[in-house]
Amino acid sequence: MKTTTPAPEVLADHNGEPRPFLNMPLTYEQARLGMAFHEAGHAVLSMAYGMHVITSEVIAWEPEPGQWAVTGNTAHQTQDTPPWHYAAQCAAGELAHVTYLMAYGLWTPERAAACAAAHDRELAIDVLRQFGYRLGRTRVPEGGKSWGMVQGMARRKVGHLWREIRTVAHAMDERTVLTGDEIVDLTGLVNPSFQGGAA
Repeated sequence: MKTTTPAPEVLADHNGEPRPFLNMPLTYEQARLGMAFHEAGHAVLSMAYGMHVITSEVIAWEPEPGQWAVTGNTAHQTQDTPPWHYAAQCAAGELAHVTYLMAYGLWTPERAAACAAAHDRELAIDVLRQFGYRLGRTRVPEGGKSWGMVQGMARRKVGHLWREIRTVAHAMDERTVLTGDEIVDLTGLVNPSFQGGAA
């Protein structure tokens, strides 16, 4: 765990606003592993949907002596990714996090609520809007899908790839940062390379 707070841009959402932090009533070790599952959900579904994963990591620090905070980040590149697959990858972090709580006997309504990742939903809404797709927060917009529908897509994929997510999460908890190539070595998934950088 770092003793210094990460730079503001590390803790910001895609609009540069600080991501909200919710109190997760768990030990540091349990919360860190939960965040590893969150990021592993993003990383594994990104690869499964044909995106290139650069790194996936848990970021933990001590804001004040005796206190801790934890977040994470998965950096990836996309090229010709179907929009609804991109949105499902955004939803996968929260779903993997909640599944971790259930699988490890830690689930409570309060802990599940603390897994909410509105910044991931807002990223999906904004990215899809750029390409003319409509993603609604609480309802199905005309010609589009709701966030609940996207979560359903992601939930099925998280269930199908749970072994890979679990493997990546435990390795990330141990090593802090995993490269895409390391995730490939752990899971056997394909991490495509793109010409010309991120889309």
